[in-house]
Amino acid sequence: MAVEVVGGAFFSAFFQQVFQKMDSQEVKNFIRGKKLTDGLLKKLRIELLSVNAVYDDAEQKQLSNQVVKQWLHELKEAVFHAEDLLDEIKTEALKRKMEAEFGSSISKVQDLISASFHAFDESIDNKIKEIIETLSFISQQKDAFGLKERCSHRISQTLPSTSLVEGSDVYGRDHEKETIIQLLLSDDVTCNKIGVIPIVGMGGIGKTTLAQLLYNDDKVKQHFVLQAWVCVSDEFGVVKITQTIYASVTSQTCDTTDLDQLQVKLKDALKGKKFLFVLDDVWNENYNIWDSLRRPFESGAHGSKIIVTARNDGVATTMGTLQTHYLKNLLEEDCWFLFAKHASKDASGVVDPNLEVIGRQIVSKCKGLPLAAKSLGGLLRSESKVEEWENVLKSDIWELSYAKIDILPALWLSYQYLSPELKRCFAYCSIFPKDYKFNKSELILLWMAEDLLQPQKKTMLEDVGKKYFDDLISRSFFQYSSSNDCFIMHDLMHDLATYVSGEFCIRLEDHNFSLDVVSKGRHFSYLQYSSNVDYKRFGTIYEAKYLRTFILGDLYLPTVRLDLLLMLQCLRVLKLRVHDITELPDLISNLKHLRYLDLCNTPIQKLPDTVCSLYNLQTLLLSNCTCLAELPTDLRRLINLRHLDFRGTKIKKMPPPPHGQVERSPNIRR
Repeated sequence: MAVEVVGGAFFSAFFQQVFQKMDSQEVKNFIRGKKLTDGLLKKLRIELLSVNAVYDDAEQKQLSNQVVKQWLHELKEAVFHAEDLLDEIKTEALKRKMEAEFGSSISKVQDLISASFHAFDESIDNKIKEIIETLSFISQQKDAFGLKERCSHRISQTLPSTSLVEGSDVYGRDHEKETIIQLLLSDDVTCNKIGVIPIVGMGGIGKTTLAQLLYNDDKVKQHFVLQAWVCVSDEFGVVKITQTIYASVTSQTCDTTDLDQLQVKLKDALKGKKFLFVLDDVWNENYNIWDSLRRPFESGAHGSKIIVTARNDGVATTMGTLQTHYLKNLLEEDCWFLFAKHASKDASGVVDPNLEVIGRQIVSKCKGLPLAAKSLGGLLRSESKVEEWENVLKSDIWELSYAKIDILPALWLSYQYLSPELKRCFAYCSIFPKDYKFNKSELILLWMAEDLLQPQKKTMLEDVGKKYFDDLISRSFFQYSSSNDCFIMHDLMHDLATYVSGEFCIRLEDHNFSLDVVSKGRHFSYLQYSSNVDYKRFGTIYEAKYLRTFILGDLYLPTVRLDLLLMLQCLRVLKLRVHDITELPDLISNLKHLRYLDLCNTPIQKLPDTVCSLYNLQTLLLSNCTCLAELPTDLRRLINLRHLDFRGTKIKKMPPPPHGQVERSPNIRR
């Protein structure tokens, strides 16, 4: 179990951040001389320590006890409130410092500032009292649920980073590979011009990996003139899939959403040419939708093939014309080889004989699932102690029903052994929809904005984030996508992240959240177009007054109410790639906690001067804002600014550099 030791106390993953903020120099300076506030914060610490002691036990028991899960949800909400309060104190301390440095010395102004300080101090004391009362009530219930302190220790997190291509991790699939290659290279023996080969199996069994191996085989590449890979996922969008295939076979994008025009273009591009398409992770069983998609395919040459991977046999029945290939679980020996490859510190795949006996028992519990074997191998890669391997083997997580919670026990166990900081960074990734390709550097900046990166002496936060990211890759929590510079999460890993983050993360694509969930939400995104989105629900997001993340991608939305959005004063991340934003209101100054502002690709013409009062701002992204000609002159007030990108704008002159820059000069990209 992963815990963190700070000042002699063991801090579980969810509490690490709040205690660090409580012990920060800014908070200590703020409460100096304030006996009431100091006393209240000490009481708050005691209440937090009380529930922290049983948090790990509750996190484990929530899987089988719905009441404990609800208790844990209430606890997390209270801790979020405590974090917000401590952020308020830190931000107020920063604001007072900046006003003292830049403000006026006129006595009347000073009197107003003094009155403002007094009002803030009183409001903070009242908020602390409310949080203490809530935590006290929550803490009183822990005994009724039988929650106990776990005597846990931490597994080392120092793992070498790997960059293995997914297709190289194939064991025990030689027969399937050769059988399907023969089908791919031969003309269809049926009357169908286009052969559709379904590969069916449960999540994590290796369908995508096998399809990747086939797709990249040299003989296969030489046989087909055109190839295209489409990650379909749960929404079978005919227009989107057609656009992707057309872009792959022509190396040209086609933005039209007119299906007739699209299909005519694709039909012409395929005419008389032998092609291979892979439709990965298909859920659609509607024959009419499939029939609509495949019409332009008929212009291709005889012998063209389509590989379809799916978890449901109904998909194979709907789409398949050739024999369905059902992937079974790996034989235990093949599963062992995969586990050993990732558990071994070198390329030999040889495991210490003292550990092999235990390792083989662990592999036996993976039940032949490649993703589970790979994940646990990465987990134990840096461990050479027998007792550490035995801890994994004896964990009661194996008793959980996968069907009941939709999470592989092996993957949950891997999550449990993450360090506290990695747990929170991974959980934050539930902000992305399934199959979403994310960028490493962007995710690191988001983690930084959410205070998820643990500061280290003589190491910049960006480098800390890179280490976290590489650790998660080495453990198979992230995977390389087909694009070399992007990454994705396996569906099962995404399910795990979603489960861990719970109702605090809201994706508009899911279109199943209630107003009650929204009011408690901390993170919101809409990054992947979905025809099922009910935009009326979007309006409820403005009710999420504790929201920390608001991310909109380059997608159509009827409108964004900036006046309402800028009232969400807890925002740390604001990404608004909305095509009708030409200016930001002065109310942007309300977002005093904002660390990350992304307005890329918008027609914004000017930034208000009030942007310069966002003293916490770390990242300001303005690339491809083609109407933007200047930056605010007081940008030097942004003493925490680290990343500024205004490539593709009309900006020709930089304002004076930020004053008193922390850690390093900002990364300016122009």
